[in-house]
Amino acid sequence: MVAHSKVAADNAVAADPRCRLDPPARDHSRPRGYHGPARSNTGQAQSDTHFRTFRSQADFSSITRASALLDACGFYWGPLTVSAAHEKLKSEPEGTFLIRDSRQKNCFFAISVKTATGPTSIRINFQAGRFSLDGSKESFDCLFKLLEHYISSPRKVLVTPLRKVRLRPLQELCRKSIVATFGRENLNHIPLNPVLKDYLKSFPFQI
Repeated sequence: MVAHSKVAADNAVAADPRCRLDPPARDHSRPRGYHGPARSNTGQAQSDTHFRTFRSQADFSSITRASALLDACGFYWGPLTVSAAHEKLKSEPEGTFLIRDSRQKNCFFAISVKTATGPTSIRINFQAGRFSLDGSKESFDCLFKLLEHYISSPRKVLVTPLRKVRLRPLQELCRKSIVATFGRENLNHIPLNPVLKDYLKSFPFQI
């Protein structure tokens, strides 16, 4: 699912979100699977991949779960270039954002967001099973918990996702409302049949 092109690099966020650029990466269709603990490649040619081998099954499962949720969310744009992402956002309201594949080596995803000074891109770091924005000390065990945190933040860094299809299905809007009303931790206690419960739990986020 994670594809990469030889294109312009992501903007990194540190003190100034525009101060550094990610290097370009080769084109690949999906992250590499888990193959056990990482081994030293001393004396061997590096494999032709954008990502290092996963260090644990837990890390592999976390990225697999994040990828499945991204496919379902509607605002994941896949291998969109940084320039194309900024072009899409430049006429949108401040706080509009999208998720796309990062061009940075060893980094899976990036957020592109419209700020007061224009569109910029922020890498999403993944380390020890946790996601964080580049330059931030706050980390989360789920990519979408990270997004919910910044959407609900008083600073309003993220406000509205830019979806590929602007008009959302009624069932998705109902699911979002139910999750907001009951909380994802209480979905099992709602008196619904198992099929509807599974649908609610397939994307239990208020985004």
